[in-house]
Amino acid sequence: MARTAKGAIQTNAAADVADSGPQRQKSTDRVHAALRRKVIDSELAPGSQILEQELAMMLGVSRTPLREALVRLENEGLVEIIPRHGVRIIPMSVADMREIYQVLVGLEGAAASALASQPPTAAALNALEAIYDRMDALLKAGDVTAWALEDERFHLKIVELAGNRRLREIVANCWDQAHRARMFTLRMQTHPQPAQSMKEHRQIIGALRKHDAARAESLLRSHRERGLARQIEIIERYRFTQL
Repeated sequence: MARTAKGAIQTNAAADVADSGPQRQKSTDRVHAALRRKVIDSELAPGSQILEQELAMMLGVSRTPLREALVRLENEGLVEIIPRHGVRIIPMSVADMREIYQVLVGLEGAAASALASQPPTAAALNALEAIYDRMDALLKAGDVTAWALEDERFHLKIVELAGNRRLREIVANCWDQAHRARMFTLRMQTHPQPAQSMKEHRQIIGALRKHDAARAESLLRSHRERGLARQIEIIERYRFTQL
């Protein structure tokens, strides 16, 4: 229970109501972001089960924002809430990965086409060039993990610049699982064809610069399809059934 300024005692329920505004929403957002990161970076092992109390202690938060964050993660397909038994981290199969990439291939291709058709502003093209330059620098420095994160940022930037809010939301809903697969396979082997990938990024920027919607879409689709094939090859080589 909590005391008011007049010395009266509020019940816990009343305190919860008082804390149901923007501050509580920010707390839930922070917990959601922290937990999602632990799941998609595999800090919480796929298939593992953990109690709410353990999660609350791990993050140093109360149960209310934790439960709200877990509901959001369940809706995103990352965890399964098991009443009285905590949560299970939902593993991803190769079939799941294929489905997610099929969605991303189609939507990112559509985003590239839409962006080329607008056509893109100089600022938009400069933003993509800046990401490309960071990727190039990271690759030369041998930081493949940071390079992969910039690669993801390149793809997300194209989706963002396309200006279609609904398309962006659907991509965002799939992105965590795609990131999870990418980071998992990256640990197994460094990127096998960075030079080829960089070449493809340069070609995509070139198609956008020329306002060639069909070529931009085709290049991005084939780029994504090649990446998926390589990730599946690594997973099957090591005989993983889930990740």
